[in-house]
Amino acid sequence: MPARPDYNTDIDLAWPNKVRAHPTILLLFFLLIGLHGCAGQQIQRKDGSKSARAFNSANLAKSDIDMMAELNQSAAINSLQRLSEKLYRRNPQEFRKSGLDSAEAATARIFSQIPNWANASLPPPDWEAQFNLAFLEGYSGDRVQAFITALTSMLMAAYDYKTALFLHDDLSAQKLYNSARNIEVAVWKLSNAKQTSGAKFLISNSMDGEVANLSFEREFGKLIALQDLLAVVVEDKSNRSISRVFQNVATFIFLPI
Repeated sequence: MPARPDYNTDIDLAWPNKVRAHPTILLLFFLLIGLHGCAGQQIQRKDGSKSARAFNSANLAKSDIDMMAELNQSAAINSLQRLSEKLYRRNPQEFRKSGLDSAEAATARIFSQIPNWANASLPPPDWEAQFNLAFLEGYSGDRVQAFITALTSMLMAAYDYKTALFLHDDLSAQKLYNSARNIEVAVWKLSNAKQTSGAKFLISNSMDGEVANLSFEREFGKLIALQDLLAVVVEDKSNRSISRVFQNVATFIFLPI
């Protein structure tokens, strides 16, 4: 039997033969090449950011579904931020109630609270109560803040208020599905609810005589689609079927999260 090669010797011209004797090393070699190739295929976004994320050892404890859910959540939060700014621009009187001077500042104040919810350092808002405040006759507070805070808290509840997901986490397809249906209810209320004077609580799609602003509908549609898609993926992974119920959006009754 030939003598076993000594792999502790200095590297010489025969190193390729030694590598072939080590399948594990060879596997790692090609894995690194593959990762390098993937890193070079980044998506350049319109805002200047890139799709590539820095390597994080914590990702080794995540499944593909976990990483997809995190990306889905990030996209949903970005969508909510856009909706918040759009609503504030249509209803500037709302951020002025808090002494703020711009839609951007008011939006930043709302979304700065999410890390506190995730770390349990601040109890998350009661999203149903916040929804009711936004459409309460005589409410003197910031209605956009109440509405967006309600939407954001409700959506985060579908992720158990976590911003990082790992193998031991178990998302509920039912919660994700219910959150999508609740968004539909909130959209209907936003578009149709009026005060006794006949004025809308919040202007979104259009004012009387204006051409409808369909950008709101598109943004809400993307938000609903994100939650629905992830619900189907989690349903398939968990083998637990979603109970798909008919919901009358005009009743302003939400499904449990």
